[in-house]
Amino acid sequence: MNGRLLAGLALLLLLAVGVAIGAASVDLSDAAPLSADVTQPPSGEYPLGTDTAGRNLLAVMVVGTMLTAKVGVLAGIIGIIVGTVLAFCAAYYRGWTDRIISFVVDVLLTVPGLLVLVVLASAIPGKMTTTLMALVIAALAWREPARQIRAQVLVMREANYVHMARLSGRGGLAIIFTEMVPNLLPYLGAALVSAIAGAILASVGLEALGLGPRDEPTLGMTIFWLISEGAFLRGLWWWIIEPVAVLIVLFVSLYLLVIGLDEFANPRLRGLR
Repeated sequence: MNGRLLAGLALLLLLAVGVAIGAASVDLSDAAPLSADVTQPPSGEYPLGTDTAGRNLLAVMVVGTMLTAKVGVLAGIIGIIVGTVLAFCAAYYRGWTDRIISFVVDVLLTVPGLLVLVVLASAIPGKMTTTLMALVIAALAWREPARQIRAQVLVMREANYVHMARLSGRGGLAIIFTEMVPNLLPYLGAALVSAIAGAILASVGLEALGLGPRDEPTLGMTIFWLISEGAFLRGLWWWIIEPVAVLIVLFVSLYLLVIGLDEFANPRLRGLR
């Protein structure tokens, strides 16, 4: 196991332990408005301070990290599943299936993702929730995996062991699930982590624009609140530092995991980094 993968796992574990300790030491209902004194700096009573709406920021960071991770994991998993299915359908069976799927993916990749997500999020009637946010992001999260995994499948399709499986009379689905997918698992793992990171970034971007779940204190909504309430101008440094620090740790850990898994899936890269 390489150093980058270990460092990413260590940072992610550190964040998870911090969330677990925070959840055990604070009432998570304090993440709601008017649950604490307003605009209090860090103290013994409020270790991370409070915001202008009377939210205990320790509770907000704990709940927000879990909700943000929920959005990223849900959208990332959906994106990888859809992208993998389309990639195998296109690359293994080729023909018109490949032409249609490749055309759709190429067209959608030229469309600005954030613009489409803003339109989708704005068009949803009623209150936005983290689950709806994940589904909105998943609507575009499959594009890159579909193209990247298709390229891998095209190479694997011509491998000797796949040809031998065909000659032995095995069907396409049997070859895909028993021969190709197991060999592609390290690459799929790296693609999944990358999709999760991209989904989290997209969710933070949408929420910072005010299109997130207003009643759920995700990390992106925390940033939206501190911007709209003028935390920078009012010198509320603790309100600014905390969500930014959590997001930095989260993104750095995911980035290191992607690099480490990519090296594991592509041994030729180990000597290039």
